[in-house]
Amino acid sequence: MDLYMMNCELLATCSALGYLEGDTYHKEPDCLESVKDLIRYLRHEDDTRDIRQQLGAAQILQNDLLPVITQYHQDKQLFDTVIRLMVNLTQPALLCFGKVPQDPAFRHHFLQVVSYLQAYKEAFANEKVFGVLSEKLYDLLQLDWEQRHEEDNLLIERLLLLVRNVLHIPADPEAEKNVDDDASVHDKVLWAIHMSGMDDLIKFLASSQTEEQWSMHVLEIVSLLFRDQNSEQLATTGQARTTKAKENDVVELEMLRQREIAEKKNRTLQRGTRHSRFGGSYVVQGLKSIGDRDVVYHKKLLNFKNYSHDMGKAAHRVPKRRQAAKETENQRRSALNVRLFLKEFCIDFLENCYNRLMYIVKDNLIREKTQQHDETYYLWSMSFFMDFNRIHRFRPELVSETVSIRTFHFIEQNLTNYYEMMLMDKKEAFSWSRRMHLALKAYQELLTTVHEMDRSKEEAVRDSSKIIKSNIFYLMEYRELFLTLFRKFDETKQPKSFLKDLIETTHLFTRMMEKFCKSKNNIVVQTKKVKRKKRAKGHKASAPQEKTLEELEEVWNSLLETLSNCVKDAGAVPEDIVPFDVTSEVPVEEQRADAMVHSCMNLVVSVCFVFTLCLFPCDREVWPEGDVFGSTQLGPEEELQLLKQILVSNLPRQAAPEAEETEEMGEEELEDEEVESFQVSEREFNFLDYIKRFASCNVVKAYILLLKNYRHNTAHTNHCIVKMLHRIAYDLKMEALLFQLSIFCLFNRILSDPAASAYKELVTFAKYILSKFFVLAEKNNKVCVELLFWKNTATVQEMTEGYRKPGEEDSDGKKRSKWSPAEEEELRNLYLQYRENEDADVLDNVMANMRNKNRTRRQLASHLVHMGLANSVKEFKREKKGMRIVVWTEEQELELQTLFEEFRNTDDVLGNIMKFITAKRSKARIVEKLMSLGLVSDRKELYKKRKRKGRSGGQTEEEFLNDLGLDVPEDSSEEEDEDESEEEKLEESRTDEPNKREKEEKKSVPGGPDRALQGLVHRLRQEGLSGPLLWLQNCLNRTADDREEDGSSQPVPVVPLTEENEDAMENKQFQKLLRKLGVKPPANEQESFWRIQANLSPLQLRRTATSLSMSEMGEEEEEEVMEKEDLPGRVPSEEQRSEALRALLLARNKKSAQPMPVSANAREHARCAVMPSVSANAREHARYEEMRDAEEQTKRALESDSESDTDNVSEGKRTQWKPASKRSRMIDSDDEEIERTGETDHVEPALESDPEKSPAPTKWRCQQIEEEEDED
Repeated sequence: MDLYMMNCELLATCSALGYLEGDTYHKEPDCLESVKDLIRYLRHEDDTRDIRQQLGAAQILQNDLLPVITQYHQDKQLFDTVIRLMVNLTQPALLCFGKVPQDPAFRHHFLQVVSYLQAYKEAFANEKVFGVLSEKLYDLLQLDWEQRHEEDNLLIERLLLLVRNVLHIPADPEAEKNVDDDASVHDKVLWAIHMSGMDDLIKFLASSQTEEQWSMHVLEIVSLLFRDQNSEQLATTGQARTTKAKENDVVELEMLRQREIAEKKNRTLQRGTRHSRFGGSYVVQGLKSIGDRDVVYHKKLLNFKNYSHDMGKAAHRVPKRRQAAKETENQRRSALNVRLFLKEFCIDFLENCYNRLMYIVKDNLIREKTQQHDETYYLWSMSFFMDFNRIHRFRPELVSETVSIRTFHFIEQNLTNYYEMMLMDKKEAFSWSRRMHLALKAYQELLTTVHEMDRSKEEAVRDSSKIIKSNIFYLMEYRELFLTLFRKFDETKQPKSFLKDLIETTHLFTRMMEKFCKSKNNIVVQTKKVKRKKRAKGHKASAPQEKTLEELEEVWNSLLETLSNCVKDAGAVPEDIVPFDVTSEVPVEEQRADAMVHSCMNLVVSVCFVFTLCLFPCDREVWPEGDVFGSTQLGPEEELQLLKQILVSNLPRQAAPEAEETEEMGEEELEDEEVESFQVSEREFNFLDYIKRFASCNVVKAYILLLKNYRHNTAHTNHCIVKMLHRIAYDLKMEALLFQLSIFCLFNRILSDPAASAYKELVTFAKYILSKFFVLAEKNNKVCVELLFWKNTATVQEMTEGYRKPGEEDSDGKKRSKWSPAEEEELRNLYLQYRENEDADVLDNVMANMRNKNRTRRQLASHLVHMGLANSVKEFKREKKGMRIVVWTEEQELELQTLFEEFRNTDDVLGNIMKFITAKRSKARIVEKLMSLGLVSDRKELYKKRKRKGRSGGQTEEEFLNDLGLDVPEDSSEEEDEDESEEEKLEESRTDEPNKREKEEKKSVPGGPDRALQGLVHRLRQEGLSGPLLWLQNCLNRTADDREEDGSSQPVPVVPLTEENEDAMENKQFQKLLRKLGVKPPANEQESFWRIQANLSPLQLRRTATSLSMSEMGEEEEEEVMEKEDLPGRVPSEEQRSEALRALLLARNKKSAQPMPVSANAREHARCAVMPSVSANAREHARYEEMRDAEEQTKRALESDSESDTDNVSEGKRTQWKPASKRSRMIDSDDEEIERTGETDHVEPALESDPEKSPAPTKWRCQQIEEEEDED
């Protein structure tokens, strides 16, 4: 990044830090404030990390920050602030961006940040810098815990984080271009740490009992210290080369020399004895070209061995998703002095720190006190230090903390978890495979250490090894682990280094198990069996056949003599017999019939005589009522007669329970089975049976994949591969499993390799397999065709023992089903008849019309393929429900919109749409499409609404009196209007539900005149929040206007732009008001503002805004409103009830005779008095007017009664006010609804009035009732 593009304010801040003159740095007076400003800038940088890049381009850390901490480390406040800034600047780029960006622009910024970090690391390779950091850390660690403040602990943590960040910075191999034994930048940093004494402080933190809180930081630093190091090389550093290592070097050199001699000889043969301008043209007989003619070869015959049809063709580009995973391990040999320092560090760490630190870290991991994926440092440290201890000087006591059964279980759990996450999390599969590789290496090293303990001279160590091995060999999880990893190996996600470690670990495990089996005669291991119900395909469970009375008499006569003997010999009743099911949900009292049927009849029939006779007295004790099982004084003969009555009685017999099948878990996972339970059992272990599990094409493919790289493999790796293949081919006699063309091509490469003498084991095995193939080829002429395919064990058996014919027994003794010519002809005709029917499944139709009902679906599909009527069984897979129709056409979208507009006001919108839509789809599909079209904004809008039962279009007497605020006695009767025509009733029933929803909507408006809401608004105004309340009211009104104009509803954020409004949004009382008004708080971390809900209509928003201004009334009016809300219900007298009904009938008769006279100031009332030709909604509003007029007369009557009684004046006043306020609010809302629907055109123009002269609605109604009474 160009320095001249730096932000002006940032440049000025950097200039205010100070300047460097020679080796002396001169800080400015505002240096501390400038550092704080830089921290503040980094906190507000954008997604491209622009501030970080500009500071890196300006080299602020190299030229300013490092000189400040080295020369002004006595200034505590400045030192702490600079360390904070440096920790921020040196944090890994992955933490800044979250992950490696895929976008090219962001990836460029990511790489730019990494380049600046690499420059920082080179600047930290300074002994003076680490010397200052070590001194500061040492001074802080000298303080006791009671003298250490919170600032000191923060500074210790920041110093450790700074060291961690510097060591974590990756190397730049292209820029360094170092070879082995050369000092890299990382080596220079390690040497600076060593010379400053920082390594001793790290070991102190790892071993101290009072500094356990820094254990995870210490483990991270230790793991990063040994980055790219090989434990074997470190353990042998400074020692003379062993004889075995020298021999390996000689063998490797000999192999290279033989390959060089072979290549030189080949080049010599390609050169002719004399020069010839004419190369020649030859016809290769037997080798066809693209056409039918033989190939014409235009080059020298010496090059013919390399001829291929692929010569000259462009190589196909392998897609990225199919490319092999790249290796991430990059080991190199550091400089000698660095390796010696690291070796001494390892020795001291093992002797003083390892066991304690690993115990603390594992405890934190188990208690989940660490961050995510911190267990990877634990796994790496375990594998590295245990390997170092084993190679250097094997002392099991130094690693005793991690050599236990619990450690095996911990690693197995993490390995299984990583394996499952790699299969599920496809995007991060490579990261999960790396973690799985770390766990596998730890598991491998743990097994190697246990194997090494077997050869220890101490008997206690050998006994510990035997105990550990007996436990891990006994449990099934450890034995099945390797098979699972082989079965799901994917070379696109897992590198070959993982496969190499997996094969070597499997070799070690099988070798240890084989040796353990030979040392003991019988080995018992744990195995898991799964019990699942055996489902009969195509047959229903047949009910038990009922026996006739004569057959039951014969059964009883045959059992009579035996039962009599059992009765005579019967002794005391055993205590463990329970006549009822304790675990059943049916009460014990209700199990009497089942006991009679099951316990007596079924047991007698099944000849369980003794148990039946013992159970019978138990039944008598549990259910003594009615002497159903006889009295307690029954003799033996009477008991036999009672048993006979139960046997011959017409009792319901229980169906036979379904047979349960117990199967041992095989190598394949259980699919499409309803698992009932797992049964853990023990069995004798057979080593060959365990090896048979590896005789699978998936396992063999993985071994052959690594064998193709035999030249670069170590001798031990090649030996592990050949040993497993030898076990399969020789021990299991399954050499035919390796008869595959790609394997034979690999054997050809090995045999023709000039250095084949160095791979004697591979050559011998290849010759053995080839000899077996040629022997089998003489017996089986189809074996050459079998070379083209990978095979399973059944195919191998057929190749060696002969192919089976239809009707012959399989290996498990089951016969294959025979098909007669008539059945084949019937199957052919049925298939040809129904295959054109696309509406139903073909095989379902065929099975329904087949004469032989015992044929299964799989048998039909297989035989259709055998007859050549189908290409594959996959053609007959059942189509999943809901997956046939996926794409929406324009006609279907238009139909969906039409149906939604038609049924949007019904109670069950989604149900009606699914009922009438042409293309049937699932509810989820329709909901998703409605939301994508913008017809609904929330799924809840499509939920089915509850209906109110028993509600008619008009008001009953009880509802009328309830609106007056009076309680109604229970014995009150309904009064119906008999003058209403049938047509009006029909229209009212059509508009009943929408009107009810409108009423419910008006009742549920969040901004209704609630006393608690008004009290809350009043308190907020007293606190001085009138301005924010006015701002909130304007927001609600603007949102209502926008929704009326656009016609769509979306959640609208409430954004405060002034400090006063921001303070109000943080006020708890103001937030409580927002929740009451229906404004939702931020749902998650991605939202910052409160939002107005999308389901609030413009009417609701305006009423909510109006409720905020109601508290601006005077105190008297406000008290009146409060009194209206608190009006207690009164029980009306008979006189009041009759007066109310008389007023109701009088008002309706007047309405039917002539239109109601209105005054010039009655504009709102006139909007409801529409012409008779208006819609049903308008007529409903007119009916409401009738009810309101009746209410007014009733109020007048009640008011006159209250005036006569001086003690009830205040209560009469409340009776006058409450209904008026309710109805005034209803009229206002109805008027707004009519205005919105455009029905105001029917209002007469003479009803326009001056709003300044209009009295209150309640007073106007009172005047109107008085005028009507005068006319009467």
